[in-house]
Amino acid sequence: MTPPRASSPFHSWETVRYELLNTRICDLGLKIEGSPVEPFTQRLHRSFAAKRIEFRPSFYLADSWGCTDRVPVIGIPFYLADERLTRIEEEQTGEIETHPMMMALLRHEAGHAINYAYRLWEKPGWEETFGRFSRPYREAFQPRPASRQFVRHIFSPPYGRTYAQKHPDEDFAETFAVWLSPHSDWRRRYRDWPALRKLKYVDGLMREIRRQPPLCTGGKLHSPVKEMDMLLAEHYGQQAERFRAEAQGYVDDRLRELFPPYRGTWPVAAQALLGAHREDLLDRITRWSGLDEPECRAILLKLEDRAEALRLKFPRRQAGRKLVDVASMATALAMEFAYTGRLLS
Repeated sequence: MTPPRASSPFHSWETVRYELLNTRICDLGLKIEGSPVEPFTQRLHRSFAAKRIEFRPSFYLADSWGCTDRVPVIGIPFYLADERLTRIEEEQTGEIETHPMMMALLRHEAGHAINYAYRLWEKPGWEETFGRFSRPYREAFQPRPASRQFVRHIFSPPYGRTYAQKHPDEDFAETFAVWLSPHSDWRRRYRDWPALRKLKYVDGLMREIRRQPPLCTGGKLHSPVKEMDMLLAEHYGQQAERFRAEAQGYVDDRLRELFPPYRGTWPVAAQALLGAHREDLLDRITRWSGLDEPECRAILLKLEDRAEALRLKFPRRQAGRKLVDVASMATALAMEFAYTGRLLS
């Protein structure tokens, strides 16, 4: 979805938030490439390169952090790929990952990824060091906060930094994360801890496999963003309509009425029609509405943005009629805004 181009009620946060909440997550056009997440994934890959490990974890956007069991692909929460979604996440949950927290989580998940990529749990000494990989996995566990048998890496409420105690797989992932972290100085930091034995085991294991190709590189992913077909509001257990009154620049309903679903031949994108005739429409709307040109332009840009986001189309033969309809609708919107300062539902 195109970022707001102007500061106006049509691009206010209340309007943008409602539009996003009223959109299916799979239709948000999210991807890691070029997003705020990409620098962190690149940083993780540099950490692997610094350790001379040829394997590089791959990533996908999902509903939460994680690696599906025995699938060496790291899931990253979708809301981190768009600053607007990050803001909504913080509004809805009251918290958001800091940059250091994101790197800590990526290193932890990288531990799972490399474990699964090389089936390390089958290696000699793995079970003796971390425990039985096939042990039943339970969400709740009773940690021993003072234990020095385990490294301390990610912070996980309500367990603090005892997450390594949850399961042998988590113990390995946390140990690997500490080993991978630049400047962790793990030999000194854990020199008097029994956990040092685990770190030395990981160090030796990485030296053994670092030049080897992985045994597994993919598999079935858990909740990839392309399969998340619920509205963003539904993801948070909300109703998007409760935010509608504040969305003074909401135009989706009128655009959908003007451009109903069309799946026939020779479709034309509504956004292309609006963009091609923007200056002519601007002249007409400014002349008949009495609204200033910058405000009329903001309305037209808003219509273009939303037509693109909604992927609206129409039959090519109707181009002339649609252009007249758009001019009439945009003029009505401009007059409405001129008199009320907002758009009426």
